[in-house]
Amino acid sequence: MDPAEVLLIGGRSGVGKTTVGWEVAARLRVAEVSHAIIEGDFLGQVYPAPEGDPHGSELVERNLTDMWANYARLGYRRLIYTNTVSVLPVAAGMFERAMGPTVRIVRVLLTASDATVGQRLARRELGSELEQGLRASAEKGRLLDKRASADVLRVATDGRQVVDIAREVVAATGWAGRRPPGR
Repeated sequence: MDPAEVLLIGGRSGVGKTTVGWEVAARLRVAEVSHAIIEGDFLGQVYPAPEGDPHGSELVERNLTDMWANYARLGYRRLIYTNTVSVLPVAAGMFERAMGPTVRIVRVLLTASDATVGQRLARRELGSELEQGLRASAEKGRLLDKRASADVLRVATDGRQVVDIAREVVAATGWAGRRPPGR
């Protein structure tokens, strides 16, 4: 069986991770490239945090492992995974444990200016958490800038169409130009 491959799309809130992830999936469907997609932020959305797992990272990994096992049983070998900090080096171990030690990992960090992020979050966050979301996004942006390694592809999203961003991201994977046997 061919080794698994994962495209990690990371970035602070408001850069367009989910939107780009879905557009990448759409481009791969048109190219008839089989894949699965997981919005990583949803794998650990519980309250309160599990006892002994205050950040929910163990829960996220267990959910990812179970979901990937289901996809792999059906023959899927490629995964698009969107999550803020998924591109950081500390996340690699989770994907190796969940998808196998030979998993090929492609990391893409989406970036945007504070002004762009502010406009996007203001349209999206209609409830009580806009101010907290803006602060958290800026904090995560600084963390990602500081800790993402040099091999992470950085893609600016300011003033760009999602189809153009997705084209660049798909090109980074090399998936549209080759198809392994099976799924």
